[in-house]
Amino acid sequence: MIPSRVRPRVRGGARATAVACALLCLGQAAVTTTATAAPGPGTVPPAVTRAGLAPALVAGRGATVAFDEQEAENARTTGTVIGPDRTPYTLPSEASGRKAVRLVPGQYVEFTLPRTTNALTVRYSIPDAPGGGGITAPLDVTVDGRHRTTMTLTSQYSWLYNQYPFTNDPGADLLHPDWWLAECACVPASTTPTPTFDKPFRPTHFYDEQRLLLGKTFRAGEEVRLTVPAGSPAAWTVIDLLDTELVAPPHVERGGIDVRLLGADPTGRRDAAPAIERAIALARRVDRPVYLPPGTFRVDRHIVVDDVTIVGAGNWHTILKGRQVTLSEPAPDGSRHTGVGLYGRSAAEGGSRNVHLRGFAIEGDVRERIDTDQVNAIGGAMSDSTIDGLHLHRTKVGLWFDGPMSNVKVTNNVITDQIADALNFHTGVTDSLVRNNFIRNTGDDGIALWSDKTPDARNTVTRNTVQSPTLANGIAIYGGEDNTVSGNLVADPVREGSGLHAGSRFGAEPFTGTLRFTGNTTVRAGTLDLNWRIGLGAIWFYALDRSIDADVRVTGDHYLDSTHNAIMLVSEYGVKDRVDVPAVHFKDVRVDGTGNSVLSARVKGSATFENVDARNVGAVGVNNCGSFNFPATGSEFALTDLGGNDGGWLAPWLLPNTLTCDDRPPVVTPPAPAPWS
Repeated sequence: MIPSRVRPRVRGGARATAVACALLCLGQAAVTTTATAAPGPGTVPPAVTRAGLAPALVAGRGATVAFDEQEAENARTTGTVIGPDRTPYTLPSEASGRKAVRLVPGQYVEFTLPRTTNALTVRYSIPDAPGGGGITAPLDVTVDGRHRTTMTLTSQYSWLYNQYPFTNDPGADLLHPDWWLAECACVPASTTPTPTFDKPFRPTHFYDEQRLLLGKTFRAGEEVRLTVPAGSPAAWTVIDLLDTELVAPPHVERGGIDVRLLGADPTGRRDAAPAIERAIALARRVDRPVYLPPGTFRVDRHIVVDDVTIVGAGNWHTILKGRQVTLSEPAPDGSRHTGVGLYGRSAAEGGSRNVHLRGFAIEGDVRERIDTDQVNAIGGAMSDSTIDGLHLHRTKVGLWFDGPMSNVKVTNNVITDQIADALNFHTGVTDSLVRNNFIRNTGDDGIALWSDKTPDARNTVTRNTVQSPTLANGIAIYGGEDNTVSGNLVADPVREGSGLHAGSRFGAEPFTGTLRFTGNTTVRAGTLDLNWRIGLGAIWFYALDRSIDADVRVTGDHYLDSTHNAIMLVSEYGVKDRVDVPAVHFKDVRVDGTGNSVLSARVKGSATFENVDARNVGAVGVNNCGSFNFPATGSEFALTDLGGNDGGWLAPWLLPNTLTCDDRPPVVTPPAPAPWS
């Protein structure tokens, strides 16, 4: 059973574990390598993927995006393919598809354009500075051997270390020596002799990404080569993937109040916040939208928005970019810093309404996690509002809404490289929609609904893609009423979380009414929880603060290549006889590959299964521990077979509650997912 001591009760908390490794080790020995790929003549045909898989395997799931994704390990290269590896604190574990390409100066990786392109995004990692804080290094970009430009890569926004809430200092001692650590299975401060740990301890959050407008349109079939130039200060450069896109010309908002006319500087040299605020005030008086034309506008603090429409020229063309600013004294909400962000008024002040933000980017400057800081791209409370077509990069959280509030639509956004969540509906967000957003490289949950003090209710999270959250879950629902998670694609969670999660934890209000997971796909989820040292499920239900006794139905989900389990229902030792998961209903589910089991039950309760098909199951189909009392009558968790469950995983001898408890079964690596015949 899971000992209660392993989890400090902190939201987003002390969830990291694993062997430590020197900085250079992460570029070399800490990764699994394959033979160097030979250059060879000609081009490699483009291998367009979604979440590292052939698009047909995830058809109809996740966000529809404007770009084509190509994994570096499928491209032509003189470098070295690293991975696959799902071990946290290694470069492959945080890479899309758990593989990438490592280049040293003079080496390249080359992609073939699948469609007409004038813009690209590179996801990469370079080493940290020896003392932390990051370095910069060049990357040469050539297209078809003619067009050449140089990107300046940086590790200033990556590389975190140590225990939650992490540090930028690779030489730091334990942040919390009085916390239980899995590495020693002890509390270091209470252990004699005091254990020591290699430094840097628990390095993580390695990747960043940059966009580049090429200034010219290139045809399908032309080659994009990324080369690390000789003399680069980076001992190695890891390329994870390349996204290529045909960006439309800048949008012009006819009749909009152009912020330049109010004094905003589009070159980014002068503070544009006062001019933007003047434009907002004027737009409200004359009932017209605010227009942000092409350019980079410097904003180093929050701009409050209420009853206003702000439209950019497109998120490749219009950028609000700010520096993180240290406040002279903490703000009333506890913030020690401020930075670029558009915020609704607080719910305590009545919140904002009728806010519509569309077609621009927000580029932050957040390099450390301080949970009291309000340094999010979008924040506050915004009812009857829309957030559409934004690119949110390098802030703490892309969108953190503090309700109560209602009827906000978050659609068609790209949210990457966040220190914490991409989006969080916190406290009483109701009747709202999260649709068609693309999320990559968050430091906590990709999308979270957190019913803290007031339930989140009647919300829909649909057709989003969440890739490579380095901590916690792809999509997590913490309490609430009548919420739906449908049609999403979640790939490559790294640690202390998984693809889809319903948790009665973090002080959330209870689950009531209905909870629906419908038509989602997870890929390479079901991670190992490093504190518990057990494998999670691609979808997992966690009863901690109270039971999960809503009407819970999981219908049409696909769980592909799960590292440990496809489905997990779990409690914790200290509450195992007080809480349960009374009834979860699974129907029309496909499981293609598990390292352990289709179902791991570690709580009292029950589940029904209908048309749940499984193949390539690593161990027994059901690992049923119940609540670890092991009564003679069988497990405290009961299973009901409603028919049509193919693959032999739900054998009659397992029903209704046969104990098959193996606390930590060995992992059998499943084959890669394949079309379902």
